[in-house]
Amino acid sequence: MTNDKPYAPACDRNRDAILDILRVRFASCRRVLEIGSGTGQHAIHFAAAQPQWIWQTSDRAENLPGIQQWLTEADLPNTPPPLELDVCGTWPSASFDAVFSANTLHIMSWNSVQAFFRALPQVLTPDARLTVYGPFNYGGHFTSISNAEFDASLKATHLERGIRDFEAVRALAIESGFELVADEAMPANNRCLSWQRR
Repeated sequence: MTNDKPYAPACDRNRDAILDILRVRFASCRRVLEIGSGTGQHAIHFAAAQPQWIWQTSDRAENLPGIQQWLTEADLPNTPPPLELDVCGTWPSASFDAVFSANTLHIMSWNSVQAFFRALPQVLTPDARLTVYGPFNYGGHFTSISNAEFDASLKATHLERGIRDFEAVRALAIESGFELVADEAMPANNRCLSWQRR
């Protein structure tokens, strides 16, 4: 690994647990759009493990060079160049049968979270799958002291950030035509929420 590549230690810690979920939830899928690919570490790990998936990375413009470094080094046939995607902006015209996003909803503003769910139907096939990984609150309460501390640190850097309420996110998904199929516990007080488009 070269020193100038972006690197997120959390990706190495959670990638195998997430992959176990995606192997089940995306078993019938072929074209996956990852929203907020960050460093690109998840993409190469998942694409290498599941060569039948075409794993399309995407992120805001400033993160694309770092993602491309990881993709270039891995040199996998099923990872096309990353797409520039701001959830409040223009979405790709291509069609996907799965969307994955990790640790993004608490970084986005709530308006951006709403835009994320509103836009999903335009890029997804009728029976598409959606899996979102990250921390969530339930019934308006934090699930751990560490999540409460994390939420405080998020809000200290940007007031519009914060751990989202599961119930509010589920309501957005329902409005966009998704049915919850699984809410699974993950390491470090995170969850994997998986939906199928109705």
